[in-house]
This record gives sequence, C-alpha cells and structure tokens, in this order.
Amino acid sequence: MTRLHRLTHSAGIAAALLAAGLWALAGVGCAKKASPPPLAHGSYAAQAAETEQFNQKLFAAATLTPSRGDYLLGPGDLIEVKVFEAEKLNATVRVSSRGEVSLPLLGEVTLDGLTASEAETLIEERLKASYIKDPHVSIFVKEHNSQRVTVVGEVENPGTYDYPSRQRLLDAIALAGGLTEEAGQIAHVRRSADISNGSAQTCQINMHELIDEGRADLNIQIDGGDVIFIPKLGSFFVEGAFRRPGKYPIKDVTNINEALMAAGGLAPYASDEKLTLLRKSDAGEYINLELSLDENRQIQEKVKIQDGDIVIAESTFWGRLFHGGGVTLGVPGMGVTYRDPTR
Repeated sequence: MTRLHRLTHSAGIAAALLAAGLWALAGVGCAKKASPPPLAHGSYAAQAAETEQFNQKLFAAATLTPSRGDYLLGPGDLIEVKVFEAEKLNATVRVSSRGEVSLPLLGEVTLDGLTASEAETLIEERLKASYIKDPHVSIFVKEHNSQRVTVVGEVENPGTYDYPSRQRLLDAIALAGGLTEEAGQIAHVRRSADISNGSAQTCQINMHELIDEGRADLNIQIDGGDVIFIPKLGSFFVEGAFRRPGKYPIKDVTNINEALMAAGGLAPYASDEKLTLLRKSDAGEYINLELSLDENRQIQEKVKIQDGDIVIAESTFWGRLFHGGGVTLGVPGMGVTYRDPTR
C-alpha cells in the first residue's frame, strides 16, 4: 500500500505540473498580441572580420605615395621650372585661374590638368621648336592647392583630401582609412565636372565585385573635386520562432527566403501557415504584410528584403508544448517539466 501510495502521489504531482504547464502555455497563446519588442542585435563578428580582410586587400591595391612626376597641376599651384641648358629661363610661377603659367620666351602655357611630367614634356617641346636644340626641363611642385577629393560616409576618416596625382577609386578610399564595419557594398561617386555643368551624374560601383571578384574595370579614375559616398550597410530583423532571431546585415541577402536562411531557418515549433513582415512605409508607419509558406517552409511570394524590415514567425500551441515538455526520473518517482522554447 505504501508503494502504491507513493506512485499515486508522484503521478498526481506530474499531472499537476503538466496541467500548470498547459495553463501557462494556453495563456501565452491566448494573450492579446502586443507590438513587437525591441529586437536583439545579432552578432556582427563575421562582418567585422570580412571588413578587415576587405581593407587589407584595398590597401594592397591602392597607391598611397604617388611620384612627384604624377602630381596634377591646376589653378593655385606654385611650381618651380628649371631649364638645365639656360638658367635665365628658370622661373617660379603660380598657375592662374585659367590654368596657365607665364614663362620666359614661351609666354602663356596651359598646364591645367597635366601631370608634372607631362608639363615638363610640353615645355621641352615648345623650347625645342624655336629656341633650344635638346632642352631638359624639370618641374618641382612647391605648393599644391588645386586638386582635392572628398570621401564621406562609412569610412574610417571622412573628409576632404589633397589630390596630388591621378588616382583611382581604391586610392581615394584608402586615403580615408578604408571602410568601417557598417559600410555598404555600393560606392557612389559624384563627378565634379557634371556639377559645374549643372547636371549631377553619380556612378555606382559594387565594391564586392571590384575587390573580391577582381573587376579592375570598376576601379574608375577619380578626378579632383569628385565626391565619394559610402552608405551604411542596411539591416533586417527576425523575431519569434526562428533558430537564431536577431539583427542581420543586408549583404548577400536579397529576398525573404535568404533572410530565413541567415537566421538558421524556422524553429521546429514555428507555425507552418504564415509569416508576418513589418515594413516601414514612406510615411514612417509600419505596414503589416502576411506571407504564406509552402510545404517546404519557404515563402511563396517573391519579396525582396529591404533595410529595416522585421520578419516575425509565430509559434504553435502544440509545437511549444512538444518541444518545451520533458520527463525527469529520480527518487522517489517520475516528474514532468516544461520550459518555454521561445524564451
């Protein structure tokens, strides 16, 4: 009788625990749905490591110490011109607002947009044509004030930098210290020439294709006055019955199904019927979109992921009960436990 009493008592406790678990679970399932809680940030360690590798490749490909012969000349620059065969032709002159300098014998010579070495060749040709049989000219740039490039956005040191020589996109970004961990994949280059003409053309360069895929043709030439903007990498959120809920960067993710994969897929206790997508409208309000799942737990609609999207997966009553319940064995008998798998 004593043993039977103990078994009956243990079974009663187990039944009570199970009933309490069911009651709590039912309360969770029947509670009024509240607005989504603040979403936890996912790990960005992989993104940080990838950015570091990207910057290493960037600095390896960039030219940060150009030769003085490659310096671009423009209005405001002060240059020293030496003619080795005739010291009287030496001159220290400043490039005018029209891009010209005044030199002995030659008069006005246009140097705007030329490198120092190209300017040397031009002056030698002018002297050779009328005055000196085989002249040798040297130009030293004493002050370089004409060429500047602006790099803003997600770079380590945004600002305006001297642009001494013809450079390319990677050179300019390297001047600004490389990309931050939150930098997006697309670089926007606003051309200064188009601004002066009243039109603002912007080139968009995919940095992933440029660096990781070796697309050298995308490493475009940057001109003095150009503005380079690196936008912040967008992000999306997953909440609810996912294996790894949290915040994720939009990089290789382009649609909702890829977003689910990034979060590890749906949890086993997730509903197989639908997902909820919260998307902010142009007016700043969130729009509620219902997305249906197929037999493979994939989104049927072809929806592209956007910056700020929130994807919510609901859990089912029986799914939480099955994956949260458990049985413990011990002295004096058996017990039933329950832990909410969504927490």
